[in-house]
Amino acid sequence: MTTPVRICFFGDSLVNGTGDDDGLGWVGRLVSRERRAGRDVTAYNLGVRRDTSADIAARWREEARRRLPEDCDARLLFSFGANDCVEEEAGRARVPLKETLAHAEQILREAMTRAPVLMVGPFLPGAARIDGLCPRLQKLCAALRIPYIETRGFAARCGVLLQEAAAGDGAHPNSGGYAALADFIGAAPQWGDWLDGALTSAKDAPADR
Repeated sequence: MTTPVRICFFGDSLVNGTGDDDGLGWVGRLVSRERRAGRDVTAYNLGVRRDTSADIAARWREEARRRLPEDCDARLLFSFGANDCVEEEAGRARVPLKETLAHAEQILREAMTRAPVLMVGPFLPGAARIDGLCPRLQKLCAALRIPYIETRGFAARCGVLLQEAAAGDGAHPNSGGYAALADFIGAAPQWGDWLDGALTSAKDAPADR
């Protein structure tokens, strides 16, 4: 086994793995693969159904503090925004784009002072607002030198994911879709670099604007 690593996965139902009959989601599958490869990984799945960027901004610090002692080798992964983009009455998004980006910047700037951070971009089948949000999240992460994995394009082309979501509630896949998503994220170089700790340290991060 390698040096023990503790990972907090923060997000919504797509991080939680909602809809997966195997109860693993993409998070459980990725962690299982890393442990089989010999990594000593402890994972905390902190995905909460219906959570928006505002909800995560309000809770992540305390939840991370309780799970990540100061002397541990920690990682923080965030994936949110799909619930922000859900349309409510009068065609308004649940959280306006400007507010989502403000929450994201607040979360990421603070998190990167605590541990290496990775952001996995959101996806939501059939939600046009995602197309406006994801490039802006990616730009924010680039400015902060935080690695970002874009999933929107993959999800839009992944037949099993789309078929399972359509057969379910329209948003969440089942085991096949989550397995495909885990393979995609796990194959991204950002994932391996982040897990290995080969990232910009907090002292090298850009200063507050």
